Amino acid sequence: MPSTAHKAARAVQRGFTLVELLIVVIILAILAAIVIPQFSSATRDAQEAALDSNLNALRSAIELYKAQHSGKYPGAVAATGATCTVGSAGTGAINTQQAIIDQLTKYSSITGTTCSGADPTTTLGPYLRKGVPADPITQSAAIAVATAGIPLAPAAATGGWAYDVLTGQIVMNSNALDSKSVAYSTH
Repeated sequence: MPSTAHKAARAVQRGFTLVELLIVVIILAILAAIVIPQFSSATRDAQEAALDSNLNALRSAIELYKAQHSGKYPGAVAATGATCTVGSAGTGAINTQQAIIDQLTKYSSITGTTCSGADPTTTLGPYLRKGVPADPITQSAAIAVATAGIPLAPAAATGGWAYDVLTGQIVMNSNALDSKSVAYSTH
């Protein structure tokens, strides 16, 4: 006959039953079903907040450029033509994505010509030191350039940026809706 101490030792070694394990797994599945949707909405909220932040940075850079360049917005003049003693000259022709990128990310003269390095003739800028940010929804940094001077209203969910060189307006190039059912282009 086993002793009382031996019975107690066997009871400790017993472990969990299959039913107990199934109950724990079901509880964990229910908790995961509750928590995971909350994390996905937090991700979308963070992307939308980053979109607003990127747009604010771009709009500030564009307005500062205009203030320092005789009322001309980036891209409204060519970024080419600089004689650079430091770095290389910009390559963007008038009304092109490359001109906008050059004029916001490189050193520029009052006339809009650009150099990649600080030069006696290019003393303004750069306005965006880390380049043009991508939109956080589609991860595109492409700039669709408009020259009509009318409010921008993208017709597709392309992504990236839509920019008008006459008005300086920049929006996300998307008619898709955000979490509040508002078009991204209205942010």
